[in-house]
Amino acid sequence: MSKLPENSMRIRLLAAAVILTVVGFGAVIHSLYKIQIVQGDFYQQKAISQQLRTTAITANRGTIYDTNMKKLAVSATVWTVVFSPADITDEQAEILADGLEEILDVDRDFVIEKAKNKKNYHQIVKKKVEKEVADQVLAFASENKINGVYLVEDSKRYYPYGTMASTVLGFVNDENQGSYGLEAYYNNILSGTPGKMVSAKNAQGTDMPLEYTDMYEAQDGNSIVLTIDETVQHMLDKHVRTAVIEHGVKNRAAGIVMDVKTGAILGMTTMPDFDPNDPLTIADTATREAVEALPRGTEEEEAAYRKAKEEAQFLQWNNKCVSEPYEPGSVFKIFTLATGLETGATDVNHTYNDPGYYVVGGVKKHCWKAGGHGLQTLEQTVQNSCNPAFMMIGEAIGPQNFYNYYDSFGMAEPTGIDLPGEANGIHHSLEQLEKLSEGYLATSAFGQTIKVTPIQMITAVAAAVNGGYLYEPYLVKQVLDPDGNIISTTQPNMKRQVISEETSRIVCQMLESVVTQGSGKNAYIPGYRIGGKTGTSEKLDLKFQTGEDENILSFVGVAPMDDPQYAVLVLLDEPSLTNAYGSTIAAPVVGAIFADILPYLGVEKVYTEQELKNADVTVGNYVGSAPHDVQGSIALKNLNAKIMGGGGRVLSQMPAPGSSVPQGSTVILFTDEESEQEKVTVPDVVGKTGLAANKMILNAGLNIKVTGVGTDNANAVAAKQSIEPGTEVMRGTVITVDFADTSIQNIY
Repeated sequence: MSKLPENSMRIRLLAAAVILTVVGFGAVIHSLYKIQIVQGDFYQQKAISQQLRTTAITANRGTIYDTNMKKLAVSATVWTVVFSPADITDEQAEILADGLEEILDVDRDFVIEKAKNKKNYHQIVKKKVEKEVADQVLAFASENKINGVYLVEDSKRYYPYGTMASTVLGFVNDENQGSYGLEAYYNNILSGTPGKMVSAKNAQGTDMPLEYTDMYEAQDGNSIVLTIDETVQHMLDKHVRTAVIEHGVKNRAAGIVMDVKTGAILGMTTMPDFDPNDPLTIADTATREAVEALPRGTEEEEAAYRKAKEEAQFLQWNNKCVSEPYEPGSVFKIFTLATGLETGATDVNHTYNDPGYYVVGGVKKHCWKAGGHGLQTLEQTVQNSCNPAFMMIGEAIGPQNFYNYYDSFGMAEPTGIDLPGEANGIHHSLEQLEKLSEGYLATSAFGQTIKVTPIQMITAVAAAVNGGYLYEPYLVKQVLDPDGNIISTTQPNMKRQVISEETSRIVCQMLESVVTQGSGKNAYIPGYRIGGKTGTSEKLDLKFQTGEDENILSFVGVAPMDDPQYAVLVLLDEPSLTNAYGSTIAAPVVGAIFADILPYLGVEKVYTEQELKNADVTVGNYVGSAPHDVQGSIALKNLNAKIMGGGGRVLSQMPAPGSSVPQGSTVILFTDEESEQEKVTVPDVVGKTGLAANKMILNAGLNIKVTGVGTDNANAVAAKQSIEPGTEVMRGTVITVDFADTSIQNIY
């Protein structure tokens, strides 16, 4: 009987053991299931991270080409200098630190500190090291028998043309990612796919030797081909930069060259610019000196210094052409003219009587010309840039049509150009325009109390002259893969037809008359049919805020007017001048740009009969000839010959062979060394009339070449000369003198 309780106890113990075993194994199985199945990926990645170290390898960014495949931005291989503390002794570390300090310009103590980590096989000393310097590092390590110094391939961005188109191209940051400009906008296309170097680690977490390393190559980015033409861009940069210096422009200048038939941008600049190879350095000397002159030391002073430096950097990176709305002034009258013609608010036979003012909402708004222009045709109204007449045109257009066409010309929204940071303009609502007593419609009609960006303005002008078609401006025409194959091509995007071709033809006719007879005479170039419009606008918001009177001077030119191909817009924001106007300051800049780019772009000169009489001729090569033998051929070119010296052969000549000079110029033939050494002094002709300037230069033994409005104009005076007064030059040197029409100095 006593065995029954004992058996019962055994059964219970066995049952308990089975239950505990089942529960225990169940818990283990559950944990294994959770670890291996549910959380398998997590623990697998954790194990890998403990066993492997990954180092990124930067991909080469794609190249940025101009339209003719000139390289504007390229990536080149550079190196990261790395050493392995586990593989060098303390004595070697001392030697290595001395060498790297000299070769890489790194702090010696920095290297020593990194060398103390003896469990590490991978310590970075310096990134972005050029090959020549990297080779010096390896040579030094080899000479001193220091193992464990090696290089990791990296990529660095270069801009071969330096500052050219810097605000368009932008630049990259330390991580090789696009910052600003096209580099930022097309970053995903240009950046490629980074590679990686995977290194094994031992149980202590220390990097294992290099033989336990796998390399996964980076995939280079795609390249882009721009509509920008390096030659056009260079000429645009040159003339806008010169204008900034000449006229002391305080708030930067902007310039755009556009193909009006497609919207393609051939050139775009903001001046002063910067060097994208060194974007953190403030390029403008005056700005940089002002920032560096700020007091430093206290926490507040350091904060103020950093803020001023950052603001100066951001400003120089900013593309004024797309991100800064401005008051367009009278350039905007092109829109009012086109809209008035298209809506029937005006026509070529319409006349306007300007007594010198126009009353809007009980307020007299005056014309720039005291006493007004009197009775004038529509074409004369455009030539004179008459504000009262354009207020009348705006009133006849009416608020609804004005608002609708403003939107249709693309100025109510960003253009969509492929650049980051494009701003929108500022304009009046329909409700505001309908309040005629407020004068918003009247002032808008002549380009004040509204703001547009330069890219909006030139895009609208292009539509007004190209037959009425509004195109979306663009900068990238093709994308190429790393092997140079075309992936995509940008087709011009015509958004809509804004005005009829007939209206556009009339606009072209009137804009050409502005250059031949009106306020744009300073943009005239013999042989080319150029049209355009001047602009002088008051910065009203600045005046209301600070009381300061500042202006923006601008000019937009179009050529050739019989079949418009190209438009050029230049604006100078706050020139340090008094009584300065777009007609006298900005128009000559656009004229000079056209003089350079039109021959390059293949636009042939077509002279009028009058222009042919004054056309330049090309000087022949007379070196080595008998001086008297060549006098006849010189005379056949309508040139004069003057023999200097007593030799029997021409040793040199001035102007040089191939030079283009006006008919009637004198070719100096030097026949001995003594005559070659003779120099003459360039006179100062600025401010002189054409007759006086011509006489002074010829009397000095020099030749004169006239640009600008020419010397036939009774109101013309010399505005600038190509060689500084007082300069010693060879007899016969050509002095180019630019003449301006003083009678139009007050025309907006």
